[in-house]
Amino acid sequence: MNLVKQLLCVTLCISASLGATVLAADTPDWDEMIAPEALQEDLTALYEGLRESHPDLFAHRSKTEYDAKFKSMLNSLDEPLSRFDAQLMLQRFAAYGNVAHARIEFPNEAFAEFRDNGGKTLPIYPRIVDGTAYVGTNFSDELGIQAGDEIVAINGRPMDEWLTTVAELSSADTPYIAHSLLEFTFPRDLWAVIGEQATFELTVRRDGDLRTISIDATTQAAQDKVAEGREEDSGLDAYARSFRMIDDNIAYLRPGPFYNVENPTELWDNSAFIAFIDRAFTHFIDQDADALVIDLRQNPGGDNSFSDPMLSWIADREFRFYDEFLIRSSDAAAAANAERLDTRPGAAESVSAMFAREYARVPRGESFAFELPFAQPRADDRFEGDVYALINRHSFSNAVSVAAIIQDYEFGIVAGEKTSDMATTFGAMEQFTLPRTGIAVGFPKAHIIRPSGDRKTDGVTPDWPINSPIVEGANDIVLDQLVERIRTTG
Repeated sequence: MNLVKQLLCVTLCISASLGATVLAADTPDWDEMIAPEALQEDLTALYEGLRESHPDLFAHRSKTEYDAKFKSMLNSLDEPLSRFDAQLMLQRFAAYGNVAHARIEFPNEAFAEFRDNGGKTLPIYPRIVDGTAYVGTNFSDELGIQAGDEIVAINGRPMDEWLTTVAELSSADTPYIAHSLLEFTFPRDLWAVIGEQATFELTVRRDGDLRTISIDATTQAAQDKVAEGREEDSGLDAYARSFRMIDDNIAYLRPGPFYNVENPTELWDNSAFIAFIDRAFTHFIDQDADALVIDLRQNPGGDNSFSDPMLSWIADREFRFYDEFLIRSSDAAAAANAERLDTRPGAAESVSAMFAREYARVPRGESFAFELPFAQPRADDRFEGDVYALINRHSFSNAVSVAAIIQDYEFGIVAGEKTSDMATTFGAMEQFTLPRTGIAVGFPKAHIIRPSGDRKTDGVTPDWPINSPIVEGANDIVLDQLVERIRTTG
């Protein structure tokens, strides 16, 4: 998979794994004009819906701040907006609360149509470290810009201001997760903010020297062509599933997404995944491996019905992905749950049926503790060697939960780069629909506390920190460093 396509695929993969809602199959008319009164009604419904359904809408923004934002935006809606601009406007309001799972999806259909019709975007994807943007992947043919150059300004505007502006379109708990997402979406989001540009003036810094270079916007086809002539990076394909022996002692497992990426029509059928995992661990045991690296880097996550069978091979006691799983009872959550019961045969004995009983019992606005059974270690063969989970800023969703389980239950050592996504989080997304535009709003129904009981909203901090390179090369230097440390300490 070439680099351009992988970046675009990972963007969609992240949206799916974080609980993105699926919009209607009919493509909206993005140029349709929405009247001010309809915009005001939907903005009001958005705020009311989030207040009623979110476990803690004001966890990161005070009610006073949110009320002021609402009033300001409501008063500004005095002219019609296109459906495209309306969706972005409403997402900015949803994103204001700084919770990743409260959001309206980006109108990706509009962007895809723009690119398919020859639309041009900035051909550079940034790598953002501690708020500073660097040229990460460069799909232009401009020789004056190199991967690793610091991006100081675009079109004369400081890069930190651009990051703040485009990040308003991303629901994110922290700037770290917002920046990790922008590494995949910055050209798209910049286009959404300023429209198509023929050229960009980039001011970059290299070895202390500043230079301003004019760079042409390019089409998707042109970026694909540039990528085809390049040496591939270290191969961290978000979709890859693989296992192998690194040497006589150290095994390597890249489980890939924790959902059925091979057959999206059966997204939660885990049978093929479990068969793959069983083959991998049987091979490791047959090879007498005494150490195992589970590579969760770039992993978009998924569901614990996939990851629990994998963890059962290394677990020495029962486990689950949370210490507390607190659900807020709301009309929107109950309605979304009821729709699943109505459309899925055999759902009467499912988790959704359990939710339905609780929604019927617990008054709206109150929360209840939801209990799921513990997963069990395997009763027969298990992997008895040392385990190392490798993570980075692009380990998302359930991949973060897997790392937290390994760390909190002391099943192994977590190495690499701190995750940007959260281990204790507001999650388990549902959706409601706005009355005038029909736009779907995703919201978290649960406050999920990681297994350790730490209630701080934060990512997984590695036991063994290993910095990710600004520029990926042909060699996987992060894995190499981990393997060397395992050999040294083992």
